[in-house]
Amino acid sequence: MTDSLKIYEIGTEEFTALQKRLSARAETGDVSLGTKPGELLQRAKDSGDSEFIAFAESFYEGLPHTASATVERVIEKVQQLRDDGVRHCARLFDGQELPTNRIQVNKLDLMKGADGANEELIKLCTGQIIPRLRKFHEKQKTASWQIDDNGGSVGIRVQPLRRVGLYIPGGTASYPSTLMMTAIPAQVAGVQEIAVFTPPETLEKSPELCALITELGITEVYRVGGAQAIAAAAIGTEKIAKVDKIVGPGNIFVAIAKQMLSGRVGIDSFAGPSEIVIIFDASADPAMVAADMLAQAEHDEHASAVAITDSSEAAEKVKAEVAKQLADLPRKSIIESSFASYGGIITVPSKGFAIRLADSIAPEHCEVLTEDAENDAKQIRNAGAVFIGPWAPEAFGDYNAGPNHVLPTAGSARWASALGVDDFVRHVSVIRGSKELLAANKEAAIKLARAEQLEAHARSIEKRL
Repeated sequence: MTDSLKIYEIGTEEFTALQKRLSARAETGDVSLGTKPGELLQRAKDSGDSEFIAFAESFYEGLPHTASATVERVIEKVQQLRDDGVRHCARLFDGQELPTNRIQVNKLDLMKGADGANEELIKLCTGQIIPRLRKFHEKQKTASWQIDDNGGSVGIRVQPLRRVGLYIPGGTASYPSTLMMTAIPAQVAGVQEIAVFTPPETLEKSPELCALITELGITEVYRVGGAQAIAAAAIGTEKIAKVDKIVGPGNIFVAIAKQMLSGRVGIDSFAGPSEIVIIFDASADPAMVAADMLAQAEHDEHASAVAITDSSEAAEKVKAEVAKQLADLPRKSIIESSFASYGGIITVPSKGFAIRLADSIAPEHCEVLTEDAENDAKQIRNAGAVFIGPWAPEAFGDYNAGPNHVLPTAGSARWASALGVDDFVRHVSVIRGSKELLAANKEAAIKLARAEQLEAHARSIEKRL
């Protein structure tokens, strides 16, 4: 039985330590890079390319070995050098040369990249998943409206953003599902220009991603990842036109870059690692609870899978099931690391306590596997997505339930929502004037303006009447 997944009793020192780890994880701050910068600089020197060596040396000159300092320098270099900054940063961090003429992926490259794609999977995506996602997101659309009043009107014009960037992460896995989850609401919203950004090796590793980009009718794709992709999309370069908004998950460098550039460009959220809280009682199938914890923990070492129960006996059964199912999983080492730092089963005095604890965590995903799951789920206010009952595994939501899988993390579910059509539109206030409308409302406006000592405001209304 694995020791990485522990049972924590509420109120114990071990539970308090877990709480502290989860809190520190939620405070997505800076990260020390240790010896990595030195290794990357040496790799650059070993290339023998004098131009690239000069770039790498200037990049690391006086630079603290932290993620935020690195991202700040990336933004600076992209702003200064544009395409050359993007190319050199990509080579520095990814270890691959990126000629200027290969920053953008051409149609032939996409077609070649799609060779070998799983035809059955692509057929399921185009025939089932994409239509299902479109149907759900079509329901989110809102229409423009106006209120007629005294010959004039006030209202809202709903208009799509003109140009957005979709970030599709690479790293330990490739995510065709994220492409669908970000592209479809943008298309439903009516966005005219959609640009995809993904690390250089991602398209090579995932023929399915190449195939789905084509199936979705997206023609603008860049083989650029990391902070340099976010900087290029936000600032613009010779090859890359800047976007109005960037959406999609990524690693710590991507998250920090989005945060630093927010305001110069729109972002969806400051996304942290993925997480789940499962509320379960003695009625739950231990194998299901265990399977869902494992599914979450396999994302990466910083993922968090927490289960909360009012039954000590049920907790022991789930722990045993985890050990049993973990044995033959390909990403076993990642799961064990995730459990050791950010996972566990928490035992509490009552189901009500379990619900309140889950609500205080405000997780990205919250599963309710209790005897009265429907009513218990109604008490959950703070979660990115709630999964009710044994037949709603979080993995279903990740792929084809319909709702978006780009969700608020790190406690931000207390105020933030899932990615959706509203993320790709603007609500523009429209005031259509008439003499009668202004006359009917002049007294209140003029008095309020003078109360705020803004005389010119008051007179701008008086001059008209």
